[in-house]
Amino acid sequence: MTKNGKILRITQVKSGIGYKPKAKATLEALGLKKIHQSVEHSDSPQIRGMINVIPYLLKVEEL
Repeated sequence: MTKNGKILRITQVKSGIGYKPKAKATLEALGLKKIHQSVEHSDSPQIRGMINVIPYLLKVEEL
């Protein structure tokens, strides 16, 4: 956990098919493989950066 203790639940809401390879690689780096799959990551600048690359494919919730 980070200093602020925030956890992010990241859910893939759209397929990566038809998007640039960087978008697909970012999904894979986040640990997402299927639509409606969710993963939880601690809130960090690195994770936020990945989310900002593909916001149109994700739904993000703070826990």
